[in-house]
Amino acid sequence: MMKRLCLAFLIAVILAPWSAAHSRESKTVAVLPFQINAQEDLNYLQNEIPELIKKQLRDADAVIVEPDSGVISTWQQARGNPDIAAQIGAKAGAENIVWGSLTRMGQRFSLDAKLLTISGKTVLKKFYAEGEGIDDLLSTIGRLADDISLSLFGQETISELRLEGNRRIETDAIMRYIRTKPGDVYMPKKLSDDLKSVYSMGYFEDIRIEYKDSVDGKIIIFKVDEKPTIRRIKFKGNDAYDNEEIMEIMNIKSGSILNIFKIQNNIIRIENLYKEKNYHNVKVTYSVNELENNQGDLLFIIEEGDKVRIREISFEGNTVYPDKTLKRVIKTDEKGFWYFISSSGELNRDDLKQDVSILASFYHNRGYIQAKVGAPLVEFRDDMIYIKFKITEGPRFTVGYVGITGDLIIPEDQLRERMMITQEAYYNRETVRNDVLAITDIYSDEGYAYADIFPRIQKDFDNLKVDIEFIVKKGRQVYFEAIIIGGNTKTRDKVIRRELKVFEQELFSGRRLKRSMRNLFRLDFFEDVKVDTMEGSGDDKMVLKIDVVEKATGSFSLGGGYSSVEYAYATASVTQRNLFGRGQNLQLKAQISGVSQTYMLSFTEPYFLDKRLSTGFDIYNQTRDYTQYDKDSIGGKVRLSFPTWDFTRFFWNYRYDISDVYNINDDAANSIQEMEGVNVTSSTKVTMKYDSRDKIFNTTEGSLNSIAVEYAGLGGDIAFTKYVGESGWFFPMFLGTVGMIHGKLGYVQENPDGFLPDYDKFYLGGMNSVRGFEWRDIHAVDENGDTVGGNSMVQINIEYQIPLVPTAGVVGVVFVDVGQVYGEDEPIDLEQTRESAGGGFRWYSPMGPIRLEYGYILDPLPGETRGRWEFSMGTVF
Repeated sequence: MMKRLCLAFLIAVILAPWSAAHSRESKTVAVLPFQINAQEDLNYLQNEIPELIKKQLRDADAVIVEPDSGVISTWQQARGNPDIAAQIGAKAGAENIVWGSLTRMGQRFSLDAKLLTISGKTVLKKFYAEGEGIDDLLSTIGRLADDISLSLFGQETISELRLEGNRRIETDAIMRYIRTKPGDVYMPKKLSDDLKSVYSMGYFEDIRIEYKDSVDGKIIIFKVDEKPTIRRIKFKGNDAYDNEEIMEIMNIKSGSILNIFKIQNNIIRIENLYKEKNYHNVKVTYSVNELENNQGDLLFIIEEGDKVRIREISFEGNTVYPDKTLKRVIKTDEKGFWYFISSSGELNRDDLKQDVSILASFYHNRGYIQAKVGAPLVEFRDDMIYIKFKITEGPRFTVGYVGITGDLIIPEDQLRERMMITQEAYYNRETVRNDVLAITDIYSDEGYAYADIFPRIQKDFDNLKVDIEFIVKKGRQVYFEAIIIGGNTKTRDKVIRRELKVFEQELFSGRRLKRSMRNLFRLDFFEDVKVDTMEGSGDDKMVLKIDVVEKATGSFSLGGGYSSVEYAYATASVTQRNLFGRGQNLQLKAQISGVSQTYMLSFTEPYFLDKRLSTGFDIYNQTRDYTQYDKDSIGGKVRLSFPTWDFTRFFWNYRYDISDVYNINDDAANSIQEMEGVNVTSSTKVTMKYDSRDKIFNTTEGSLNSIAVEYAGLGGDIAFTKYVGESGWFFPMFLGTVGMIHGKLGYVQENPDGFLPDYDKFYLGGMNSVRGFEWRDIHAVDENGDTVGGNSMVQINIEYQIPLVPTAGVVGVVFVDVGQVYGEDEPIDLEQTRESAGGGFRWYSPMGPIRLEYGYILDPLPGETRGRWEFSMGTVF
């Protein structure tokens, strides 16, 4: 196809001028400077006009000869003498000499030209043209040159232009690319240019120019052969990407011209797409199935090959840290054992670029401030990738003098106490950066919003020390002149403002501003919260603009799951978390499982009377099947809470519950048999809770601590006092892993004016207490040896969480659980605790948290199993 196209092009370009040139004699022409007659200075035109005439005569196949520059001055003195013109032309070898003049009168001008032919009989011809305005000069010169060409070569004009062969491309669209028009002088060079112009449209495989003689002149015929169009694009052999994904990156579509260059370009695009997924051995070819009406189906044939993975990562120049240590630092990793279900060994170019910075930071944060890491060398060998990092470590620098100068708002020694670099033995760039942020926060909390802290680093190469001087420019204290809230169409302004820790006419505080944004996000009313600060009416004033993007806060949900306690269960709820834009929460929910049915209506007002006092109520109806009895409960609760300190809230509630206990097993303990019938609980409970966890599921840092006291006996049949203390701590560790220690203590005693039911005592066992044991499997026994709940309990959980697929929220966990329940008057004895250990997986899936964990009992009693799997999916309430 390409050879045919190129051959047709060459024939069309070469033969058309050749056939025309041989149909008439070659003419040699010398064009002399024109004389300019005008009041203003237009002398530059005496050479410009001849140049324009020369160009047009060349297009008409005239041979232009140039006289010697020495004779031009003689010609200018001759002032148009034909004899002198003939002598100049003869000396230059020209058979035809052209000269003339331009006369300008006001806006009008006239062009006079003479053509002197000195071969054979000498003939002098005169030509005349006129126009108005200098802008019309170019076209006027063109007309004059056409007249001269006609005189030189005879009356060869174009009488008609025709177009043949086009079926899809409109004639008018093609004609716009052809400059030659009917009535123009026949110029082969100009037609050749027209042919190139039409070819540049990209729609034609072959273009030819033919001509016919007629009485009125030459008839020019452009014959075009259109390229086929693509009817359909197909793919074969693609598994890693579907057809739609490949089409998204291509720049040809159905209906496009079948252009070989574009096809090759799209082959490269497809191959690059596959290489992004590490199919570096991919090969793409194509075929065309020709159809009627000059159409074709284009088929891309894809040979994907196997994924190319990283076989080896090596380092060159590292002497301080071994390859094994550096491999743990970078994001890129080698092909692992579980590569077929993970992304290990896949080459990600963006990660590879970041690895260079990560390695450099690793060295810089350990005193090697001269360390350099070169761009990694990536080598493909068959179906494997080999990567090498070149490292120049340099010497290690210790921390020398550390000082703070400039605008100090507190004594230097107090600022130094808050800096961490003073505690480092070796220079650490990350620590210095964090110290800059820490000092900046100190100044911003005092209103210096534009404080500038710059660390000046001085390297002592002789002693390998780094002296650090923090230079402080505090600027002016800034006040919040106004706080503007926008974007909220439903949520009321006061709901947003009450979450802010910054206020108008108060000093700027970066720490309180960050906390304000955190509070707004925790409301979960907004998809996004944007903060912008603008200059106020003075250089010590700032306008704070908060723009929110609201999201739907009302929802209706259906769901379900499974747990080792509830078995299969289904849930349904109707919730409005921002009722009437007031921030109130109203929820109606129901859950039905294999062992229970629960229905609940809840309402919460987070700011009662516009105070930081949360109030609410719950009404519930619950039926539950316990191992030894069944219980139906109906009741309600009123509650309130308010913040006391940072991350800390005080909770109070009053509960009234009517429970009917029935279907008690005959072999149940006497204390359980005594519960049969209706029991009324009237209790109050106070709780102090500190919660600084970064997130509820898959927590990585923070702690949850609480202490609660419940007193029952404000009426009703049941009277007891229950104390429960709980503390859980999360510690971020290396490589994104997390350690967790959790402890829980409980004690309950019966009060004299009522009795303590078994369902208000303590049991352990199951996924949320001591894994490996069945639910409520750890219990106390009464004086008859019967199973009962305990009056006290202790529980300890230790976990090590390992992120397996961080982007998907998949975490592996290993654990040790310890716990025991003690009967009445039985002291807590840690030597009697039950222990288990195990591991499992957790996934924060779109349908809710999923847990799969196996607990192995370390001290099984006779008749007990050694362990069991625990599984839960979804959230149980």
